[in-house]
Amino acid sequence: MSTSFTHTRGDRGYSGLTNIGEVQPAENAPLVIALHGGTYSSKYFDVPGYSLLDRATAVGVPVIALDRPNYGDSTPLESEGSIILANAEALNEAIGSIWQQYGANAPGIVLIGHSIGGAVATAIAAAGKSWPLLGLATSGCLVRVPQESRGAWEALPPIPMIELPVPMKDQVMFGPDGSFAEDMPAASHVSNTLVPKSELLDITGDWIGNRAETCARVAVPVHHRQAEFDNLWITSQDEVDEYRAGFTSAASVDVELEPGAGHCIDFHNASERFQNGQLDFAKECAARA
Repeated sequence: MSTSFTHTRGDRGYSGLTNIGEVQPAENAPLVIALHGGTYSSKYFDVPGYSLLDRATAVGVPVIALDRPNYGDSTPLESEGSIILANAEALNEAIGSIWQQYGANAPGIVLIGHSIGGAVATAIAAAGKSWPLLGLATSGCLVRVPQESRGAWEALPPIPMIELPVPMKDQVMFGPDGSFAEDMPAASHVSNTLVPKSELLDITGDWIGNRAETCARVAVPVHHRQAEFDNLWITSQDEVDEYRAGFTSAASVDVELEPGAGHCIDFHNASERFQNGQLDFAKECAARA
């Protein structure tokens, strides 16, 4: 069970989903803030049968899945520079305010981020904060993309918000037949939405250039899984090893390939193992706090 979530910080509003009010928090459980990727809303984390929020409720972990700026009913955001870094700055402030309101019984916050949301979460983890960050768990972002990827995004219509055709989106977000159940990809479509074109250009351009320097400033424990059949990133063991090596200041680093899954690991047969692994990591971070 999840409920809608709204929060205001200054002149910016945020929407999303949460299990707070339904979950009985386990002793010393952290507060998890989950950030979705591009072309998905916060519903990404609450698709029936594949819901991080449901699995978190079962193990006593409170979760708030936020709609990032330009998604859901969250306040739109424009930037002349990196839209990913602008997201990180706005969300850093919002999470500080959320912590003041919802963090009283938790030792701190663990960030979970997928794809562009993973890049945003990494940038937040690398920045100064007024709230206690315990750990960073990401998926779907790596070192470099296929050469044709940026060209494909640049060729999209010159409009701020893009709606990717569903067949195209399913092709790039999912692995081969057999890596997901019969109800997918259709079951994931409830979380589909528009994406700022600036995000697609940033994640395949400036973010790649900033990635190593940003990762090097992350000091908390890191958990990352990269899908074996990720069609959006050049994915191999060498690429994963290079990504892992970038977290030179992290308290611990657990970065591995996730076998048998496509870009959206949450929607594949690996979903339960993957999400439970993220939640176990979050609880371990809290136990060490």
